[in-house]
Order: sequence, then C-alpha cells, then structure tokens
Amino acid sequence: MFLATSNKAKQLLCMSYIQRVRSGEVGRGREDVKMLLADLPPGFRLLVDVSRLETMDLDCMKEIGRTMEWIDKSGVGTVVRVMPDPDKDMGFNILTIFHYRHHPKIVTCKTMTEAAELLGL
Repeated sequence: MFLATSNKAKQLLCMSYIQRVRSGEVGRGREDVKMLLADLPPGFRLLVDVSRLETMDLDCMKEIGRTMEWIDKSGVGTVVRVMPDPDKDMGFNILTIFHYRHHPKIVTCKTMTEAAELLGL
C-alpha cells in the first residue's frame, strides 16, 4: 500500500510505503501527491516512511522517480526518510541522485520518533 498525506500548517508532505507495494498503487498515489503539493509552499519538508515496507515490485521505481521529480519541481527543502533497515532502501538513494536535481537536504532516521524530533513534530 502507498499512502500520501500532508499537513499544510507544518509544511509537511508524508508518504508511507506499507507492506507489499505495487506499481499501480504508486502511480495512483502520484496523482494524490500532485494535489497535495498544490497546498505546500517551496521549502516544504517531505517525510518518507518505509518502516512498514515488506516488499516492493521492481516496476515501482519508475513511478517513484516520477513522483520525486514532481516533488523536486515543487521546491522540497528537506527529505527525511524513516528506514530502520538499510536493506529496505529499495533504490531510494540512487533515485535521489537522478530525480532530485535541486539537491534538497536528505536525512535518514531509524525510527519515526527520531524523524519527528528532527522535524519538530
């Protein structure tokens, strides 16, 4: 499952990858992300949670790359990833190099608590 939400007051976009993630879910979710981005100002923060991810179809990478490009064009300032297991990276670090052309600050945390503290939540 892929879930995207936002908090306009905190200038925060949240994306969660949960259990088994399929390409179609990420593609449909990209449309949700586009709508959520319309309410966020440049410099917003992105929280990406893969702590509950079990598996992801390989064809998701193309959709995730497209989503990263929309997020980059919208002016993301900081990307905080919750990734307790480095094996769950699933290519996010490599995709970041090619799809975040404006080079936002990237921070990886082991827990959601650590990420929340970093983001001041």
